[in-house]
Amino acid sequence: MFALRVTALIAATMTTGLMAGVFGLYQHTVMVGLGRSDDRTFIGAFQALDRAIINPWFMLSFGGALLFTAVAAFLSPGRQILPWVLAALVLYIVVFGITVAVNVPMNDALKAAGSPDTITDLAAVREAFNEARWVAFNLVRTIATTAAFGCLCWALVVRGKLG
Repeated sequence: MFALRVTALIAATMTTGLMAGVFGLYQHTVMVGLGRSDDRTFIGAFQALDRAIINPWFMLSFGGALLFTAVAAFLSPGRQILPWVLAALVLYIVVFGITVAVNVPMNDALKAAGSPDTITDLAAVREAFNEARWVAFNLVRTIATTAAFGCLCWALVVRGKLG
């Protein structure tokens, strides 16, 4: 049982850390760079990125962070570790919810607008996408996943002290 508990906690920490990195990279690099581009480039690049990110590696991290953290919470004994894992789980549930309820529908709407080569009013499509809203919600995801990652790191430290 010890090995399973530790494995679940390590897997939760790793996948949550990867997601903090993904959301953070979008926040301080991808969206900043795209924000400086013209409408055609923004729409085409964002659509291409959104199609590319749906891959097994991303899905393993995105879904795995939730699953492994829930398993780690279920398996965590005692008062020393469980609060940290539960805090991480709650934070990541918020991230998961925002992603499914806000960011993914926005991404899908931009993809549904069609190829930038066939869009007659690129500026209107970009404006309807509402970059500021997407970035604001992504900032919440970035902060929450980073905090969840920190909670899980601390749970690992506590786990190490317990032996």
